[in-house]
Amino acid sequence: MALWKDQYGREQNTPDAAPDKPAAAAPVSIESARQPAAAAQPRGDAKESLLAAGLTIEGKIEGTGHVRIAGNFKGDVHVQGNLTIESGAKVTGGVRANTVVIGGELEGNIDVASRVELLQTGVLNGDLKAGSLTVAAGSRMRGRAEFGWDEKGGGGKG
Repeated sequence: MALWKDQYGREQNTPDAAPDKPAAAAPVSIESARQPAAAAQPRGDAKESLLAAGLTIEGKIEGTGHVRIAGNFKGDVHVQGNLTIESGAKVTGGVRANTVVIGGELEGNIDVASRVELLQTGVLNGDLKAGSLTVAAGSRMRGRAEFGWDEKGGGGKG
């Protein structure tokens, strides 16, 4: 049995893995953090759930923790954590999260986020409302953007 770290730095156990085999060759699966103790922990080490590439899921994602989407998802995502849309992934629906990183495509509005990052491969078709916005060269957006307004501090009516 071999012990190695995946691309996110998490340790993985694989039975009889060849030592010269790269970590990226391991099968991709959906991870889900369903431990009630993790939700009660106020620390920043929240679990991350992954929707793997090649999967299409329709529904709604709600809860506490981080979500990484590498496949296709149709529905709203409302999490108290971070949402990462990987390059090649597509999300169709509204989003609410602390931080939203878009490397793939988001077709829908980002209603509330403290930070939004549009990576070089990112595409946003919809409106966004965020505390801060970072846009990389090569990314694309079609919609309205409101950012930098602090609703608490009188920075404007946002």
